[in-house]
Amino acid sequence: MADHDGDPSTRPAALGAPLRVAIVDDEPLARLRLRTLLGDCLAPPAQVVAELGSASAALEWLALHRCDLLLLDIHMPGLDGLQLAARLRHQAHPPSVVFVTAHVEHALQAFEVQALDYLTKPVRRARLQEALARVARGWSDTHPQALPTAATLPAPLDGPSPDEPMLWIADRGTRQRLAMSEVLVLKAEQKYVTVRTATRTLVLDESLAELELRLGPRFVRIHRNAIVALRAVRSLQRRPGSMGEAAEQGEGWAVCVDPDGEWLAVSRRQLSAVREALVGEGLG
Repeated sequence: MADHDGDPSTRPAALGAPLRVAIVDDEPLARLRLRTLLGDCLAPPAQVVAELGSASAALEWLALHRCDLLLLDIHMPGLDGLQLAARLRHQAHPPSVVFVTAHVEHALQAFEVQALDYLTKPVRRARLQEALARVARGWSDTHPQALPTAATLPAPLDGPSPDEPMLWIADRGTRQRLAMSEVLVLKAEQKYVTVRTATRTLVLDESLAELELRLGPRFVRIHRNAIVALRAVRSLQRRPGSMGEAAEQGEGWAVCVDPDGEWLAVSRRQLSAVREALVGEGLG
């Protein structure tokens, strides 16, 4: 266990002060990667105040110190990350929690213990930066004098609210933010995910599995390689057997999506969930 900052007993109060972050993971290499990524995060900046190898060690540290954020692994010997987060909920001023794990199946439990985000390993810098921004916005809302505030965060694109969920997009060698409300279709290609809006197609440096955890109920997975916004779906119909896995049976189900009326295959495994989601939108 390493304590990097003596006694961080108060929240940051100075304008532009970094988020104070404690990393809790039983794997030294995982802690090293997070510490390195945090050093590259600038909006808001972050300062590692402790590295802890177990949830029990984190409890002991938190009894004497404070931080703004725990980057918390789930599977650890003894007390696990979910149990630690559940205990912290009973404290008067608990730190924010962002889970960092190799296991996607605990996402629902993570948000039940009020985690602000859920990152899957290997963590990408853009996703970590996005999680830090969410934490900073939460602290600036409840502690107006405790920054980072909105002034230190990436400026939103013209149009959407600053609180609207965003995606980080790679485009022509640059990175930009895209409001989720603009997203119509996400498709997994060989080594990346393409994101289609009404006017353009962009490349996203995340997997569909990671995205599905964050997109929310306004999106539905239709196939192992595609997720669509419910508002983009025109219809769900049976189609001739050129629809991928359905070809063997002569025909299969597909959705017609905006903006150009493209037909996308719906897998047999996802058909029931797609139908249920569309019924909720009045399309069933």
